[in-house]
Amino acid sequence: MENPWKTKSKATIYQNPWIKVEEHQVVIPSGKDGIYGKVIFKNKALAIVPVDNDLNTWLVGQFRYTLDEYSWEIPMGGGLLEVDIIESAKRELKEETGLSANKWTQIMRIHTSNSVTDEEGFVFLAEDLAQGETEFEETEQLQIIKLPLKEAIQKVMDGEITDAISVAGLLKVARILNL
Repeated sequence: MENPWKTKSKATIYQNPWIKVEEHQVVIPSGKDGIYGKVIFKNKALAIVPVDNDLNTWLVGQFRYTLDEYSWEIPMGGGLLEVDIIESAKRELKEETGLSANKWTQIMRIHTSNSVTDEEGFVFLAEDLAQGETEFEETEQLQIIKLPLKEAIQKVMDGEITDAISVAGLLKVARILNL
């Protein structure tokens, strides 16, 4: 389908190492002039649902500054655009949980909030796991819990897990594993 939006101009309003915010002067689909704000991410969002042979998984808990609340999530983080997403996912899983996996399956490509951002996320199922040491970043103060995958999925259904990528990833794994 042809794009009904026409961009007249765009200007960078703000940027930091993770995002850039642009203001676009546009012609909206009705033909009138309009304005649009766009958040451009400088990384890919990468999330992992690790599952062991006993159908356990791991969740990461941390205080999310933007929400001003504590959040339980699947292991996730950002991957540089120029780095292969699977390599970045492996790094994130090791960093946050200490886990490494011998079997990786990309199960999802997701857009987190496509009305204002171009963020693209990828979710992986990680299996055949080995435990190692975590390597937290200096901005991370994490809690890690291991629990049955069915309990993590119930946390989604009960509204205890609200992070969009975590919700989507856990529900997709439930479907794949017929839980």
